[in-house]
Amino acid sequence: MHRVRDLAAVVAIAIPNLALGQQSEMAPKDRCAQLLAYWDQRSASKGEGASGSDMARKAAGLDCDNRRYADGIKRMEDLLRQNRYPVPAPQP
Repeated sequence: MHRVRDLAAVVAIAIPNLALGQQSEMAPKDRCAQLLAYWDQRSASKGEGASGSDMARKAAGLDCDNRRYADGIKRMEDLLRQNRYPVPAPQP
């Protein structure tokens, strides 16, 4: 009987903490903006542009502009990996 009560107490404490953790996730629109800015900063410092990478970045930007955030985020994460950049963690 004590085990059930103890388990219920743990669950009662953990559930609100899990809910708070989910609220701190980055909005897809903000994640798109973060990845696009990160790419722009990284690629500008290396003088990249006017290549296939530039086209992929533009396509991702259009996806994000047209509220296709999941597509834009995936394109940008793939582009970063293809160019051997670390994919930044989402910022809450």
